Amino acid sequence: MPLLRTTRSLRTTALACLLVAGTALVPMASAAAPPRYKNPQVSVADRVTDLMARMTLDDKVGQMTEGERGAATPAQATAARLGSILSGGGSTPSPNTPAAWADMIDAYQRAATSTGLGIPIVYGSDTVHGHNNVAGATIFPHNIGLGAANDPALVRQIGAITARESAATGVKWGFAPCLCVARDDRWGRTYESFGEVPANAVANSVVIEGLQGSSLGNTTSIMATAKHFIGDGGTTGGVDQGNTQISLDELRKIHLPPFQAAVAHGVGSVMISFNSWNGVKDHGNKTLITDLLKGELGFTGYVVSDWNGIDQIDGRSGFTAAEVSQAVNAGIDMVMVPNDYLKFISTLKAEVGNGHVPMSRIDDANRRILTKKFELGLFDHPLTDRSLQQDFGSAAHHAVARQAARESQVLLKNDGVLPLAKQDNKIFVAGKNANDLGNQSGGWTLTWQGQSGTRVIPGTTILDGIKAGAGKGTVIGYDRAGNGIDASYKVAVAVVGETPYAEGQGDRPGGLGLDSEDLNLIAKLKASGVPLVVVTVSGRPLDIAAQLPSFRGLVAAWLPGSEGAGVADVLYGDYNPTGKLSFTWPNSSSQEPINTGDGKQGLFPYGFGLSY
Repeated sequence: MPLLRTTRSLRTTALACLLVAGTALVPMASAAAPPRYKNPQVSVADRVTDLMARMTLDDKVGQMTEGERGAATPAQATAARLGSILSGGGSTPSPNTPAAWADMIDAYQRAATSTGLGIPIVYGSDTVHGHNNVAGATIFPHNIGLGAANDPALVRQIGAITARESAATGVKWGFAPCLCVARDDRWGRTYESFGEVPANAVANSVVIEGLQGSSLGNTTSIMATAKHFIGDGGTTGGVDQGNTQISLDELRKIHLPPFQAAVAHGVGSVMISFNSWNGVKDHGNKTLITDLLKGELGFTGYVVSDWNGIDQIDGRSGFTAAEVSQAVNAGIDMVMVPNDYLKFISTLKAEVGNGHVPMSRIDDANRRILTKKFELGLFDHPLTDRSLQQDFGSAAHHAVARQAARESQVLLKNDGVLPLAKQDNKIFVAGKNANDLGNQSGGWTLTWQGQSGTRVIPGTTILDGIKAGAGKGTVIGYDRAGNGIDASYKVAVAVVGETPYAEGQGDRPGGLGLDSEDLNLIAKLKASGVPLVVVTVSGRPLDIAAQLPSFRGLVAAWLPGSEGAGVADVLYGDYNPTGKLSFTWPNSSSQEPINTGDGKQGLFPYGFGLSY
């Protein structure tokens, strides 16, 4: 009995202790506040400070690293602690739908936020003329057309629509706008430029306000990227990723103002350019990145490299430890290393360990990156707001794209043949760009280089618009090669020009003339005796002076995007053309580079544009 009582007593005492311990622990657990960085009521600066105090070097170097979705699964990205994932041009989930994009990006976010400190990734994608990687997105005219339209309020609206469609898929970081000032039309990225003088890009930098909204934290906002810093449009010979051989005064006068404007608009990130300035790669140039951009301009967001951009600093393939330290010390905060992110991480850690990169530089980069992630609301709402998908690619968005297309048309010649009569007319339409949505949208549409194809995206071709606008008694004939035209037609419309390209492949050092298909078509239509209207679909002015005398009318349509009906609106006179050239149109390719104020006489001057 005594033993039994003793056992019971011990059990009672133990139970009492457990109860006491339990009552002590429960209040302690409920009273324990979450880390300050997880509290939305705390200021962003304090949240960043609290989080950084908890981060290891592995955490911090990971935040400075951006990998490509094709090379990093959610599990791999989380294990490497990557700060960002991107989609390169044409890198999409399957199927390529808004829902699949949201599923993919949410998988990265769930993985990132479920372990360790729970730091979300920020997902980036090119958004150069709409959310252009995603099937069904609204595709707007490229920047060269928007520069001709000279309607900054419309450009701001385009930015807001692009942001809304991007956010609907989980993409909260857009690699746009391109604020380059293209000074040589042979450059393959000329169409990404608003114009040949800085004022064009400065005026249209308001697209940043559209993309970022009144607050980055808005569910419909994404972070914009001013690119490419600096001088990419000024390379000798218009060579992509080439050498910009100009003085500091000219760099400041021509290429800096758009970035000053971007900083004034509060742009969240800036992407460094592939080009060199007087022989030194921008990606390793501390004077440009730290002193000029961050110091003089006061840029407080974060700087990101371009695709494998640090590899090029020493002129050899791949990146070295010296290139990593030079780029980071120059002021690059996040490094885009699509595939070799593990090598980059180990290399940067070693460079910190051996003293080549100071910890203060690592901390500065992290503070900049994390500040934007908090401002974007990613810590509090990391998953996609799928309610935004209901108006993805909507009729209302396409209506804005059509407005942008018609405002960007530049009427260059009109010998009384335009506008086209809508009633009792007989119109023959021809040319490789008359009925091809891929050609009229250009590069950076679904894929990096773009693709030809009648129905590659939703929208209207120029031929669709001409047919839809035809009134009572009007007959529309069409043949791509011009076969079947005869004297019964009252007017012929030839839609000619370029097929899609992007950087590198778009460089034209050999000239800007029309191809043989276009030249043969023009000759055939001219021989018919039917009055000829030519519409150029292109990413730059073309060398057409020799053919111009045979044109009764000439319209520069640029790359109008998904709504070719906007071009037809102008051809029919439903909209009186208001577009003006934001590039000098050369007399011949041999004049390149040609820019306003350089004393050269072009075929059509900068600012030229007729009306009816």
